[in-house]
Amino acid sequence: MEREHSYQARVIWTGSDAGGTTSYAAYSREYRVEVAGKPALRGSADPLFRGDGALHNPEDLLVIALSTCHMLTYLAEAARAGLVVIGYEDRAGGTLRLDGGGGRFTEVVLRPVVSVAAGSDLALARRLHERAHADCYLASSVNFPVRCEPTLREGVG
Repeated sequence: MEREHSYQARVIWTGSDAGGTTSYAAYSREYRVEVAGKPALRGSADPLFRGDGALHNPEDLLVIALSTCHMLTYLAEAARAGLVVIGYEDRAGGTLRLDGGGGRFTEVVLRPVVSVAAGSDLALARRLHERAHADCYLASSVNFPVRCEPTLREGVG
């Protein structure tokens, strides 16, 4: 397997169709993201920053990326370990602290509810979350804590 991978995205500000940046309050924050061979994604700023609350914003996408990276890593670890996962749902959340003219995420908390086949080793299921967290390259790439608080259920899909 190659050691280095590259990811490309095209981000286009579509808000310019509604006019330019004539004032901070007046311009549209809407954008479109294109990745070759995949459906386009429409986004905007968070409503806090005068964006469209009906569209995904960068803060949503960061939390989603961390959650899905953990989930996909966990499922791979489970498959390799012979643990049969029959359901997975995460209610992830992040905290953004604003200070001055900027801000930063202070943490993201993953709260996956994982259902495993009846008779599964729940201790193994819990350990695999620790391994997935350590192996998730996105969680390893951010400069704030990503915590995982899993709930494990046996035999419920």
